[in-house]
Amino acid sequence: MSPSISDGQSEMPTTTATPFLHHNRWLPSSIRLKTTLFSELSGAVGDLGTYIPIVLALSLVNNLDLTTTLVFTALYNIATGLLFGLPMPVQPMKSIAAVAISAAPPLTIAQIAAAGLSVAAVLLILGATGLMSVLYRYLPLPVVRGVQLSQGLNFAFSAVKYIRYDQDLAKSKSGPPRPWFALDGIALALAAVLFLVLTTGAGDGPPPPPPQEENENRVRVTRRLRVLSTVPAALIVFLFGLVLCFIRDPSIFGNLRFGPSRISVVKITWDDFKVGFVSAAIPQIPLSVLNSVIAVCKLSGDLFPEREASAMHVSVSVGLMNFVGCWFGAMPCCHGAGGLAGQYRFGGRSGASVVFLGIAKLVLALVFGNSLGRILGEFPIGILGVLLLFAGIELAMAARDMNTKQESFVMLVCASVSLTGSSAALGFFVGIFLFLFLKLREVECAGFGFGFCSSNKIKSSLEDEQATLIA
Repeated sequence: MSPSISDGQSEMPTTTATPFLHHNRWLPSSIRLKTTLFSELSGAVGDLGTYIPIVLALSLVNNLDLTTTLVFTALYNIATGLLFGLPMPVQPMKSIAAVAISAAPPLTIAQIAAAGLSVAAVLLILGATGLMSVLYRYLPLPVVRGVQLSQGLNFAFSAVKYIRYDQDLAKSKSGPPRPWFALDGIALALAAVLFLVLTTGAGDGPPPPPPQEENENRVRVTRRLRVLSTVPAALIVFLFGLVLCFIRDPSIFGNLRFGPSRISVVKITWDDFKVGFVSAAIPQIPLSVLNSVIAVCKLSGDLFPEREASAMHVSVSVGLMNFVGCWFGAMPCCHGAGGLAGQYRFGGRSGASVVFLGIAKLVLALVFGNSLGRILGEFPIGILGVLLLFAGIELAMAARDMNTKQESFVMLVCASVSLTGSSAALGFFVGIFLFLFLKLREVECAGFGFGFCSSNKIKSSLEDEQATLIA
């Protein structure tokens, strides 16, 4: 069996875990802490590097209602934390968001909602009929790893742009280089990177307690690393960014308006469905199938071997979320492998992590409403880039379990095509073709020229490959 990405990463609860949340028998097992309370809180902000920029851009360009989106994504977070028992993320549908922002004219909220409902219908049908489970079972692992690698590197490339250049989120464009020394400068972002590396290392988790016969120097090092691993690093970095919002523009205090905006049903016409489906849903569907279901389930099995998420459940979950929220104008959402990697990277080990995030979103929506956009507009983009960088690297590292050159070859071709063509679907189909072509090359044939291939040999080869993937 291929080594798990979580090899060497301890999920044992530590003695500093909150007793009420860890041992209370009245709490659902899905949200009982698997590690410390601060680690789960730190993991909760692990995917905000993608969430905040997209939500903010949609609110600026497409007049997305922040109260509605925060309330519904909060409810999604709480529900998925309770149901899956994992730090299962709730993220924007990135392809829909990209089309909505860049279209001329930008898509309306009704058209965005129609696109989200169209994707939800496809995923709900695939999940409810069991077709998603069949697809997940028979997809070659190198192709899935190629999709994960491309998505992880794509996040990392975007993160470096966030750190190095000013960003115009409304136009999804990079501006001039950032100054080194400023409240959103390169030096500040690099300091955050060093702090996260110092406290979390390469993401291996706390080392096991040293044996008694270990030499004194090694014991001291191990103890120091265990102490550092208890620091809620991502939470500290995020809170520091919030403080900088008010330092960068103190007038925010005077512009805050308390209370949520009114949530209402969005009127969606057939024309909205036509525009939304053709322009935004069609490019989003393959990305949702691959990254929001297939890749996230595979990654959940890598990180939590005993709690691997079901492809059917994840697919149905995405469908139901959007069938509820999109009618009210909430941002179309999905689960994503990058978000799961980010929350795991910073300490999330149970459903409690995303439940905490959902509660925080709900409180912010009810207290600040749409004026929260004024705060987020001043949040240092370089800090968000730092969080996104670590999430992307964690996702890309899932691809390190390719054991043969052939597997690595398929994975790297799939990832290269995905990155170059900016299409996970294109990379996926190229990867599938290459995988099958390499298998066909190994089939024993007889006769003149290529001759006739033995059907038994083909069947045996495919069965062997299936057994390898299942193992």
